[in-house]
Amino acid sequence: MPRVAANGITVEYDSFGSPSDRPLLLVMGLGAQMIHWDEAFCEGLAQRGHHVIRFDNRDSGLSTRFDDAPVPDMGALVTQLMSGQKPEVPYTLDDMAADAFGLLDALGVERAHIAGASMGGMIVQAMALASPERVRSLTSIMSSTGNPALPPAAPEAMAALTSPVPADIEGYLARSVEVARVIGSPGFPFDEARTRERAKLAFERGVYPQGTARQMAAIVAHGNRRPRLQQVTLPALVIHGSADPLVPVHGGRDTHEALRGAEWLEIEGMGHDLPPGTWGSITEAISRLTERHH
Repeated sequence: MPRVAANGITVEYDSFGSPSDRPLLLVMGLGAQMIHWDEAFCEGLAQRGHHVIRFDNRDSGLSTRFDDAPVPDMGALVTQLMSGQKPEVPYTLDDMAADAFGLLDALGVERAHIAGASMGGMIVQAMALASPERVRSLTSIMSSTGNPALPPAAPEAMAALTSPVPADIEGYLARSVEVARVIGSPGFPFDEARTRERAKLAFERGVYPQGTARQMAAIVAHGNRRPRLQQVTLPALVIHGSADPLVPVHGGRDTHEALRGAEWLEIEGMGHDLPPGTWGSITEAISRLTERHH
């Protein structure tokens, strides 16, 4: 897959569809790689008239790793925030948003539709806040505003997400299946073989827990976006699952309320993943939005 220089780092990416179609940048979540935007999902969007671009965020997959940066102490970070201090972190979501714009620059895309899942939803929100003139539309999927008043993750979901990452392939696959069972979609079939296959590909590309910790710090340090999101006037769509244990549906509703005029799609039985049974409704909703605002 190709890679480019963007915002002072190297970004691994690939694309689907014709470059002359509507540009749609997909941004993945915490510790996840671009392959977690399933190829068939991307092809479905391409068939609906999009030039789909997916990429590895910094500190994940095959994009630049910040090996020289410290692994944050999350307890100290939260203490700093609670006492009103500006926390010291290697980077924030604003830097990750700048990476995404840097990728678009490298590809010659001046304005794009942007869609993000989980942390990726937070990154596309940051993109819309930083440079709204470069955003055609915004889709935030299973994400949130950073509003501290919102309900937290279910304890079992947070425990699964923060469990140690085994260094061996079999241990990693077993953990991936367990995490997927805990945070996944109870309203849709669980495909263990598909989960293991994608986890194996992620392991072979490169799993990097230290990078995930720095991304987590970037999320925490970004704070509450809700007041600023209320000033955003871009075409927007918010998608969330009714059964999400990691980012409860309240986070999606808060995002929808903050983004004036945004559309809302709540998917019954969807958790914190994108099972194939959701792809049709998600690609259709995104496509309706981008067709109206191309």
